[in-house]
Amino acid sequence: MEFYKLMKSAAEDISLNFDEEKYNKFMLYKDILKEWNNKINLTAITEDEDIVKKHFIDCIKAFKFQGFREAKSIIDVGTGAGFPGIPIGIMREDSEIMLLDSLNKRVNFLNEVIRELGLKNFNTIHKRAEELSREKQYRENFDIATSRAVANMCTLSELCIPYVKVGGYFVALKGPSIEEELKDSKNAIATLGGRLEEVIPVDIEDSDLKHNLVVIKKVNSTPNVYPRKANAISKKPLK
Repeated sequence: MEFYKLMKSAAEDISLNFDEEKYNKFMLYKDILKEWNNKINLTAITEDEDIVKKHFIDCIKAFKFQGFREAKSIIDVGTGAGFPGIPIGIMREDSEIMLLDSLNKRVNFLNEVIRELGLKNFNTIHKRAEELSREKQYRENFDIATSRAVANMCTLSELCIPYVKVGGYFVALKGPSIEEELKDSKNAIATLGGRLEEVIPVDIEDSDLKHNLVVIKKVNSTPNVYPRKANAISKKPLK
């Protein structure tokens, strides 16, 4: 039960309720992740303690940003193995969460996790991020778009900000060194209708790990020319 105490401590640190029912869902998620990771590449982090600290607690700490407690609709762009979307949805079962990924194998894994954990507040979509946000029902339709360890802030902003309603937020879960990225992406964020609101430092329990939440507020509608096609985004990032 040491993981239970660790996760409960992390949740209490940010005033979140954590009980054995939630803990059991996380442990089942861990087991499914390890099983599927033998078949498809989902994560390089495979030790139980590392999964708890580097995946689960890291994602739970997203709630240091108050908006995650209030958002009704959240899209996790390039969710991969479900981070941060699934941990956020386990902690907040009254929010609607869309998990978006471009690889069908990963989407099959996500659907298995959702089914096995009995999660009712999730949907999954297999599509490229820059394509889905051009569809009317998804464009500027979410309170929060979030993403973790997918790309640099210039690219990530172009992929994520188009999903956010004006007045909503794009929240990137980033590593410890982000000053240069933020400086390089300032104009790109503004072009896409965003404004840097705050950077929230995150500590992970019982470790030296330090991360950041980069919070971008959507202040203007994203121009229709964005996002561009994938090759344009990769070859010529917005500056």
